[in-house]
Amino acid sequence: MSRKLENALGLYLDGIRDGNPREAVAEYTGARYTQHSTGVSDGAEGFVEFFEDFIRRNPVRDIQIVRTLEDGQYLFVHAYQSLNDGEAEWVTLDFFDTDEDDKIIEHWDVIAEYSDSTPSGHTSVDGPTEVRDLDKTQQNKAHIRSLIEDVLMADGNPHNIDRYISSDQYIQHNGEVSDGLEHFKPLAVDPNRPLNYDEIVLLVGQGNFVATLCSANWNGAPYAQADLFRIDEGLVVEHWDAAEPIGPKEEWVNSGKF
Repeated sequence: MSRKLENALGLYLDGIRDGNPREAVAEYTGARYTQHSTGVSDGAEGFVEFFEDFIRRNPVRDIQIVRTLEDGQYLFVHAYQSLNDGEAEWVTLDFFDTDEDDKIIEHWDVIAEYSDSTPSGHTSVDGPTEVRDLDKTQQNKAHIRSLIEDVLMADGNPHNIDRYISSDQYIQHNGEVSDGLEHFKPLAVDPNRPLNYDEIVLLVGQGNFVATLCSANWNGAPYAQADLFRIDEGLVVEHWDAAEPIGPKEEWVNSGKF
């Protein structure tokens, strides 16, 4: 595990799970810490203020890191959180930027409710975790960029979806969509589909996994959309995601979701 990944996980596990936010933010972040979770203020004190209260409200915290990706200065973390013995369960897709000393300097996240049973019997986070095919990282990143720009944006060509997603195997961890391209394709090609992607904000890949953070809209309302794709032999074969509505700007305590 690299030092930069240790720092990102330290914020999560030492700072939040183990209840040491002040010590963790001092140890693992750099000269600045820019925050895009709109309820958390920038800087070390913003982190401490938010999570000291969070820890008081949630004395029992089970946080499990399911997947991680490293891509140059950027990191991706896929996490499951259970609070107060399952009173609330969340899945979080986090992105981090690091400085030249491998310290964390910026954080983005998208949080959604955890599902323990999707239409095809999966959960929000189960499935393969091993990063493979490191020699195909750049190829797979380009593939996912094209998928989003060509198919998922409003001005794209959704009928091209077969070029990007396997018709033989497509495992879906979204709580409302069944496995198989035959179930997802009608949603993608529907001219009145509610979800459209607007911009790729971050794209982080390592081997056979690529994670993206996008600005999107759901029937015109602004959303943050995070996706994790697993690619095999040049096609997407598995997908995890989280979507979060973006609240009014006057409610933000930092510069915003992106």
